[in-house]
Amino acid sequence: MSNLPDWVQDHIELYKKDPKKGHMWDSTVVGGPGKIPCLLLMTTGRKSGKERVHPLIYGKVDQGYVVIASKGGAPSHPAWFLNLKADPEIKIQVAEEHIEVTAEVVTGEQRQEYWDKLVEIWPPYEEYQEKTDRKIPVVLLKPR
Repeated sequence: MSNLPDWVQDHIELYKKDPKKGHMWDSTVVGGPGKIPCLLLMTTGRKSGKERVHPLIYGKVDQGYVVIASKGGAPSHPAWFLNLKADPEIKIQVAEEHIEVTAEVVTGEQRQEYWDKLVEIWPPYEEYQEKTDRKIPVVLLKPR
């Protein structure tokens, strides 16, 4: 976790200690609109083999949970996305619930529907897409 910004590490620690508080993240720490829903995504590092934990903004859909692999509009995908591409059978925590899921990248109309839903929750996703040439992946986390 040491390579993550302090505020991200603090969020993970809060989430683990008090899932109800950690679930509704106070995004004002990064200039956001206030409290928004976050989950903890647990992947296995494809190089290290170690568990990696990342708090991510999410949207709830009929099939599961949706997250965006934005990395703030960076030209490369986030490491957590590459890890789940290597091993899509992962775990998430949503508030107090621990869930085993299968991650899949969504495309087409479903991608657009889910993208729009997440932009409603976190409008900067649109700016992130404008900053990069890559098409930012939309990921569905389906409970197993």
